[in-house]
Parts: sequence; C-alpha cells; structure tokens
Amino acid sequence: MRHGIQGRKLSRKSSHRKALFLNMANSLIEHGQIKTTLPKAKDLRPFVERLVTLGKKGDLHARRRALAILRSQSSVQKLLAELADRFKKRNGGYTRIVKAGHRYGDNAPMAIIEFVDHQLPKDEPSKKEKTSKDTPAPEAKKAKQ
Repeated sequence: MRHGIQGRKLSRKSSHRKALFLNMANSLIEHGQIKTTLPKAKDLRPFVERLVTLGKKGDLHARRRALAILRSQSSVQKLLAELADRFKKRNGGYTRIVKAGHRYGDNAPMAIIEFVDHQLPKDEPSKKEKTSKDTPAPEAKKAKQ
C-alpha cells in the first residue's frame, strides 16, 4: 500500500527531479506561466507556492533561503518584489493548473500552470494603417443607406 507517500518519481532520480523542479520554478517565476505535462504541473504547484510564501516574508533570511533554492538572483528579485506584492493579501492558492489537451507525439496529458492573476501581454496594434479599400469610410456607409 502507498499510504502517506507524496509526489511522483517521474521516471527520474532524485537529483534530476530536483533540478527539473528548480528549472521549472525559475521559468514560472520569470514568465508567469509555462506549459508542461499534467503530472509535472501537479508536483510543481506546492514547490512554487512554498517559494511565494517565503517571498511574502521578505526579510533577509527569506531572501537567502529563496536564493539557496532557486540559484537565480533575477528570479529571487522578482519573487520578493513583484510576486510578494501581488499576493500580499492572498492566503495560499497562488497558482492555477489548466488542462491543455494531449501532446501529439506520445498523447501525454498537457497542462498550463500559471499564477492566478497572470494576464497575457497584449499585442500592440499593428502600425500599418488600413486602407480605404479594406473598410469603407463611415460617410460611404451612410450614403448607401
């Protein structure tokens, strides 16, 4: 029986698994969302949520602990500056997992893991102006009616 055993092995040794979650956590903090397999996303969630809680403390000890885990100064800076401010009033539940179908090659279930208040960057409107041939002018519409 498998009572009280948490986490998945993901067909990796422990050092490989630790490096995998480290890299995925850095990418998630840096980009706000990542696409991965569903089991990896489910195992990454508690790892990242502990880091955000650590970032909310914001003292020197928390910064050093986060740096020891993430090993990336830019990720720790973003964690303590941006994410801690964003989730200041939230008590846990900082991430969301959205199922994203199955991968074409091996039919693995895919998911998108993101921070709950993550917004996609808006595309800038194209600088190319539409010509009058593409859309008629408002006066021309009125004249036809």
